[in-house]
Amino acid sequence: MRIRLDLSYDGTHFRGWARQPGLRTVQETLESALGRVLSGDPRVVVAGRTDAGVHATGQVAHLDLDPTQQGRLAAARAPRGQADPDPVAQLARRVNGVLGAYADLTVRSTTIAPAGFDARFSAVWRRYVYRIADRATGYDPLERHRTTSVRSHLDEERMDAAARSLIGLHDFAAYCKPRDEATTIRTLLAFGWRRGADGVLVADVKADAFCHSMVRALVGGCVAVGEGRLDPGDLAVIRDRGGKVPEIHVLAARGLTLAEVGYPADDLLAARAEQTRARRATD
Repeated sequence: MRIRLDLSYDGTHFRGWARQPGLRTVQETLESALGRVLSGDPRVVVAGRTDAGVHATGQVAHLDLDPTQQGRLAAARAPRGQADPDPVAQLARRVNGVLGAYADLTVRSTTIAPAGFDARFSAVWRRYVYRIADRATGYDPLERHRTTSVRSHLDEERMDAAARSLIGLHDFAAYCKPRDEATTIRTLLAFGWRRGADGVLVADVKADAFCHSMVRALVGGCVAVGEGRLDPGDLAVIRDRGGKVPEIHVLAARGLTLAEVGYPADDLLAARAEQTRARRATD
Protein backbone atom coordinates (compact mmCIF):
# COMPACT_ATOMS: atom_id res chain seq x y z
CA MET A 1 0.00 0.00 0.00
CA ARG A 2 1.40 3.41 -1.00
CA ILE A 3 0.21 6.50 0.88
CA ARG A 4 0.49 10.08 -0.35
CA LEU A 5 1.24 12.64 2.37
CA ASP A 6 0.71 16.38 1.89
CA LEU A 7 2.88 18.40 4.28
CA SER A 8 3.50 21.90 5.57
CA TYR A 9 6.36 23.03 7.78
CA ASP A 10 8.20 26.01 9.15
CA GLY A 11 11.81 25.31 8.23
CA THR A 12 13.35 27.75 10.72
CA HIS A 13 14.50 25.14 13.22
CA PHE A 14 15.04 22.24 10.80
CA ARG A 15 18.42 21.48 9.24
CA GLY A 16 16.74 20.79 5.94
CA TRP A 17 14.67 17.87 4.73
CA ALA A 18 17.08 14.93 4.59
CA ARG A 19 18.18 12.87 7.58
CA GLN A 20 21.56 13.88 9.00
CA PRO A 21 23.22 12.25 12.01
CA GLY A 22 22.64 14.23 15.19
CA LEU A 23 20.61 16.96 13.49
CA ARG A 24 16.90 17.73 13.55
CA THR A 25 15.46 17.43 10.04
CA VAL A 26 11.97 17.27 8.57
CA GLN A 27 12.45 13.71 7.35
CA GLU A 28 13.70 12.44 10.72
CA THR A 29 10.87 14.17 12.61
CA LEU A 30 8.17 12.89 10.25
CA GLU A 31 9.48 9.33 10.08
CA SER A 32 9.83 9.14 13.86
CA ALA A 33 6.18 10.18 14.27
CA LEU A 34 5.06 7.70 11.61
CA GLY A 35 7.01 4.95 13.38
CA ARG A 36 5.19 5.62 16.65
CA VAL A 37 1.85 5.31 14.87
CA LEU A 38 2.58 2.45 12.47
CA SER A 39 5.56 0.66 14.09
CA GLY A 40 8.64 -0.45 12.19
CA ASP A 41 11.03 1.86 10.41
CA PRO A 42 8.99 3.89 7.90
CA ARG A 43 10.83 5.72 5.15
CA VAL A 44 9.27 8.47 3.04
CA VAL A 45 10.17 9.73 -0.43
CA VAL A 46 9.72 13.45 -0.97
CA ALA A 47 9.02 15.62 -4.00
CA GLY A 48 11.71 18.20 -3.21
CA ARG A 49 14.50 18.12 -0.64
CA THR A 50 14.36 21.58 0.87
CA ASP A 51 17.49 23.13 2.40
CA ALA A 52 17.97 24.23 6.00
CA GLY A 53 15.63 27.10 6.85
CA VAL A 54 13.37 26.66 3.80
CA HIS A 55 9.63 26.33 4.47
CA ALA A 56 6.85 24.41 2.74
CA THR A 57 3.11 24.81 2.38
CA GLY A 58 2.72 22.29 -0.47
CA GLN A 59 5.33 19.57 0.06
CA VAL A 60 4.40 16.06 -1.09
CA ALA A 61 5.81 12.70 -0.01
CA HIS A 62 4.90 9.04 -0.29
CA LEU A 63 5.18 6.10 2.10
CA ASP A 64 4.99 2.36 1.39
CA LEU A 65 3.42 0.25 4.15
CA ASP A 66 4.40 -3.35 4.88
CA PRO A 67 1.70 -5.85 5.95
CA THR A 68 2.27 -5.19 9.66
CA GLN A 69 1.92 -1.45 9.18
CA GLN A 70 -1.21 -1.96 7.09
CA GLY A 71 -2.67 -3.94 9.97
CA ARG A 72 -1.86 -1.18 12.45
CA LEU A 73 -3.44 1.34 10.11
CA ALA A 74 -6.64 -0.70 9.69
CA ALA A 75 -6.97 -1.18 13.45
CA ALA A 76 -7.18 2.54 14.16
CA ARG A 77 -10.20 3.64 16.16
CA ALA A 78 -12.37 6.56 15.08
CA PRO A 79 -12.34 9.78 17.11
CA ARG A 80 -15.22 9.97 19.58
CA GLY A 81 -18.48 10.78 17.82
CA GLN A 82 -17.30 9.58 14.38
CA ALA A 83 -18.34 6.32 12.75
CA ASP A 84 -16.75 4.22 10.01
CA PRO A 85 -13.57 6.28 9.64
CA ASP A 86 -11.31 6.11 6.64
CA PRO A 87 -8.14 4.73 8.32
CA VAL A 88 -5.90 6.26 5.66
CA ALA A 89 -7.38 9.73 6.14
CA GLN A 90 -7.14 9.28 9.92
CA LEU A 91 -3.38 8.66 9.63
CA ALA A 92 -2.78 12.40 9.24
CA ARG A 93 -4.69 13.11 12.47
CA ARG A 94 -2.77 10.41 14.36
CA VAL A 95 0.64 11.60 13.19
CA ASN A 96 -0.22 15.20 14.03
CA GLY A 97 -1.23 14.02 17.50
CA VAL A 98 2.27 12.61 17.97
CA LEU A 99 3.88 15.79 16.64
CA GLY A 100 1.91 17.78 19.21
CA ALA A 101 0.11 21.10 19.41
CA TYR A 102 1.80 24.07 17.72
CA ALA A 103 4.30 21.81 15.96
CA ASP A 104 6.43 23.29 13.17
CA LEU A 105 5.49 20.33 10.94
CA THR A 106 2.00 19.11 10.06
CA VAL A 107 0.55 16.43 7.79
CA ARG A 108 -2.31 18.16 6.02
CA SER A 109 -3.73 15.00 4.45
CA THR A 110 -3.03 11.32 3.84
CA THR A 111 -4.60 9.49 0.89
CA ILE A 112 -4.17 6.26 -1.06
CA ALA A 113 -1.71 7.05 -3.85
CA PRO A 114 -2.91 6.32 -7.39
CA ALA A 115 -1.21 3.49 -9.25
CA GLY A 116 2.21 4.54 -10.52
CA PHE A 117 2.47 7.56 -8.21
CA ASP A 118 5.96 8.53 -7.06
CA ALA A 119 6.18 11.77 -5.07
CA ARG A 120 9.59 12.59 -6.52
CA PHE A 121 9.75 11.12 -9.99
CA SER A 122 6.12 11.61 -11.08
CA ALA A 123 6.26 15.37 -10.45
CA VAL A 124 6.19 17.56 -13.55
CA TRP A 125 6.89 20.89 -11.83
CA ARG A 126 7.57 22.57 -8.50
CA ARG A 127 6.54 26.10 -7.55
CA TYR A 128 8.34 28.21 -4.95
CA VAL A 129 7.48 31.57 -3.44
CA TYR A 130 10.09 34.03 -2.16
CA ARG A 131 9.22 37.05 0.05
CA ILE A 132 11.31 40.21 0.45
CA ALA A 133 10.62 43.25 2.61
CA ASP A 134 12.51 46.30 1.35
CA ARG A 135 12.79 49.83 2.73
CA ALA A 136 9.38 50.74 1.29
CA THR A 137 7.74 47.80 3.05
CA GLY A 138 9.36 48.12 6.45
CA TYR A 139 10.20 45.37 8.91
CA ASP A 140 7.46 43.24 10.47
CA PRO A 141 8.80 41.11 13.34
CA LEU A 142 5.82 38.74 13.06
CA GLU A 143 6.90 37.84 9.51
CA ARG A 144 10.64 37.56 10.16
CA HIS A 145 10.77 33.76 9.85
CA ARG A 146 9.39 33.72 6.31
CA THR A 147 10.53 37.05 4.86
CA THR A 148 14.00 38.30 3.95
CA SER A 149 14.70 41.99 4.61
CA VAL A 150 16.93 44.23 2.47
CA ARG A 151 17.98 47.75 3.42
CA SER A 152 17.21 49.40 0.13
CA HIS A 153 14.26 50.33 -2.07
CA LEU A 154 13.65 47.74 -4.79
CA ASP A 155 12.14 48.52 -8.19
CA GLU A 156 9.67 45.66 -8.71
CA GLU A 157 9.05 46.50 -12.40
CA ARG A 158 12.74 46.12 -13.24
CA MET A 159 12.89 42.92 -11.18
CA ASP A 160 9.84 41.49 -12.94
CA ALA A 161 11.31 42.26 -16.37
CA ALA A 162 14.58 40.58 -15.40
CA ALA A 163 12.79 37.51 -14.06
CA ARG A 164 10.66 37.05 -17.17
CA SER A 165 13.75 37.23 -19.40
CA LEU A 166 15.04 34.00 -17.81
CA ILE A 167 12.01 31.82 -18.64
CA GLY A 168 12.61 28.80 -20.87
CA LEU A 169 14.88 25.77 -21.26
CA HIS A 170 18.44 26.81 -20.42
CA ASP A 171 21.60 25.84 -18.60
CA PHE A 172 21.36 27.61 -15.23
CA ALA A 173 24.87 26.68 -14.01
CA ALA A 174 25.57 30.35 -13.26
CA TYR A 175 22.72 30.27 -10.71
CA CYS A 176 23.42 26.89 -9.11
CA LYS A 177 25.84 25.41 -6.63
CA PRO A 178 27.58 22.67 -8.63
CA ARG A 179 27.14 19.02 -7.73
CA ASP A 180 29.22 16.25 -9.24
CA GLU A 181 27.62 14.58 -12.26
CA ALA A 182 24.39 16.57 -11.93
CA THR A 183 22.91 18.53 -14.82
CA THR A 184 22.13 22.22 -14.45
CA ILE A 185 19.79 22.31 -17.46
CA ARG A 186 16.29 23.22 -16.34
CA THR A 187 13.02 24.49 -17.84
CA LEU A 188 11.97 27.63 -16.00
CA LEU A 189 8.22 27.70 -16.61
CA ALA A 190 7.31 30.94 -14.82
CA PHE A 191 9.12 33.66 -12.91
CA GLY A 192 7.71 37.03 -11.93
CA TRP A 193 7.49 39.61 -9.15
CA ARG A 194 4.60 41.49 -7.55
CA ARG A 195 3.93 43.42 -4.35
CA GLY A 196 1.41 41.91 -1.97
CA ALA A 197 -1.24 43.87 -0.13
CA ASP A 198 1.22 44.32 2.73
CA GLY A 199 3.84 45.78 0.38
CA VAL A 200 6.10 42.73 0.52
CA LEU A 201 7.74 41.76 -2.77
CA VAL A 202 6.70 38.24 -3.75
CA ALA A 203 8.34 36.09 -6.42
CA ASP A 204 6.59 33.08 -7.96
CA VAL A 205 9.14 30.67 -9.46
CA LYS A 206 8.02 27.52 -11.27
CA ALA A 207 10.21 24.95 -13.04
CA ASP A 208 10.30 21.28 -13.95
CA ALA A 209 12.99 20.93 -11.27
CA PHE A 210 15.55 23.10 -9.51
CA CYS A 211 19.25 22.59 -8.92
CA HIS A 212 20.92 23.39 -5.61
CA SER A 213 20.34 27.02 -4.44
CA MET A 214 18.90 27.96 -7.86
CA VAL A 215 15.84 29.86 -6.62
CA ARG A 216 17.77 31.88 -4.04
CA ALA A 217 20.46 32.77 -6.60
CA LEU A 218 17.86 33.85 -9.17
CA VAL A 219 16.22 36.00 -6.50
CA GLY A 220 19.61 37.45 -5.62
CA GLY A 221 20.11 38.43 -9.24
CA CYS A 222 16.74 40.16 -9.30
CA VAL A 223 17.59 42.08 -6.13
CA ALA A 224 20.76 43.34 -7.82
CA VAL A 225 18.55 44.56 -10.68
CA GLY A 226 16.02 46.09 -8.29
CA GLU A 227 18.79 48.02 -6.55
CA GLY A 228 20.19 49.26 -9.88
CA ARG A 229 23.48 47.37 -9.66
CA LEU A 230 22.57 45.36 -12.76
CA ASP A 231 20.30 46.00 -15.75
CA PRO A 232 17.28 43.71 -16.35
CA GLY A 233 18.91 42.18 -19.42
CA ASP A 234 22.10 41.33 -17.55
CA LEU A 235 20.64 38.26 -15.84
CA ALA A 236 20.08 36.40 -19.12
CA VAL A 237 23.56 37.40 -20.31
CA ILE A 238 25.07 36.00 -17.10
CA ARG A 239 23.04 32.81 -17.50
CA ASP A 240 24.21 32.24 -21.06
CA ARG A 241 27.82 33.23 -20.39
CA GLY A 242 28.13 31.09 -17.26
CA GLY A 243 30.29 31.78 -14.25
CA LYS A 244 29.58 33.77 -11.11
CA VAL A 245 29.50 37.55 -10.70
CA PRO A 246 30.07 39.41 -7.42
CA GLU A 247 26.85 41.45 -7.77
CA ILE A 248 24.69 38.34 -7.35
CA HIS A 249 24.29 36.87 -3.87
CA VAL A 250 22.40 33.76 -2.81
CA LEU A 251 19.70 35.16 -0.54
CA ALA A 252 18.71 33.76 2.85
CA ALA A 253 16.66 30.58 3.12
CA ARG A 254 14.09 32.21 5.42
CA GLY A 255 12.27 33.91 2.52
CA LEU A 256 11.77 30.72 0.50
CA THR A 257 8.70 28.44 0.62
CA LEU A 258 7.87 25.38 -1.48
CA ALA A 259 4.27 26.23 -2.35
CA GLU A 260 3.09 23.54 -4.75
CA VAL A 261 4.08 20.37 -6.62
CA GLY A 262 2.36 19.48 -9.89
CA TYR A 263 1.60 15.99 -11.18
CA PRO A 264 0.08 14.69 -14.44
CA ALA A 265 -3.22 12.86 -14.72
CA ASP A 266 -3.34 9.55 -12.85
CA ASP A 267 -2.99 7.44 -15.98
CA LEU A 268 0.28 9.23 -16.82
CA LEU A 269 1.95 8.99 -13.39
CA ALA A 270 3.89 5.77 -14.01
CA ALA A 271 5.14 6.87 -17.43
CA ARG A 272 6.27 10.22 -16.01
CA ALA A 273 8.15 8.49 -13.18
CA GLU A 274 9.89 6.14 -15.62
CA GLN A 275 10.82 9.03 -17.91
CA THR A 276 12.26 11.07 -15.02
CA ARG A 277 14.28 8.15 -13.63
CA ALA A 278 15.77 7.49 -17.07
CA ARG A 279 16.75 11.14 -17.47
CA ARG A 280 18.30 11.37 -14.00
CA ALA A 281 20.32 8.21 -14.69
CA THR A 282 22.00 9.92 -17.64
CA ASP A 283 22.56 13.32 -15.94
